[in-house]
Amino acid sequence: MKESKFQNEQFKIAGVAENNSKFKIQNSKFNMCSIERHPFKPFLPEGCRLLMLGSFPPAEKRWSMHFYYPNFTNDMWRIFGLCFFADKLHFVDVEHKTFHLDEIIEFLTAKGIGMYDTATAVRRLKNTAADKDLEVVEPTDLKAMVRSLPCLEAIVTTGQKATDVLRECFDIKDEPRVGEYVEFEFEGRMLRLWRMPSSSRAYPLKVEKKAELYGRLFATLQ
Repeated sequence: MKESKFQNEQFKIAGVAENNSKFKIQNSKFNMCSIERHPFKPFLPEGCRLLMLGSFPPAEKRWSMHFYYPNFTNDMWRIFGLCFFADKLHFVDVEHKTFHLDEIIEFLTAKGIGMYDTATAVRRLKNTAADKDLEVVEPTDLKAMVRSLPCLEAIVTTGQKATDVLRECFDIKDEPRVGEYVEFEFEGRMLRLWRMPSSSRAYPLKVEKKAELYGRLFATLQ
């Protein structure tokens, strides 16, 4: 898989926003929490048409693999299995309580689906994976990322914090309802912002219902 120009050249310091002065480290009680940098490189396959953005990965102790949505109890890869194969266990290694990473990467590459997060460095204010307990220290330079993806058609956010950060970055006035999208313009390009439910089991919706909403989005890739 070829890495995008964004990964090789444009993003030498990952996640430094065009104007991140308001996110600079300040002397506060939160400075007692250590800064955690993003553990993964942006996954941006050649010809990326859809960019999926969460907030930040969970702590490593919760991982079952070294890739996005690594928590075995997170249902993202079950949602993918339901949407594309009518089988929520398609990407799940039940015996070893992990996921079939090679198959996931091959599938995402073929479909032109990229993945990253809206924050490149955070502080965890509590020992949880919840968005509300994350303080963004360095937001991802989303504008540079989008510029590096000439085939990009849509961005999907998978949680409220990610949606808020992206809307602020691109000055998007309207917030889409869960399962729907709004269009926005960026440097002469028309793009869609889809808002999807969190794949965390803390979000009060059955995985099958989440898959129905994600299915509307994925239908645009057919």
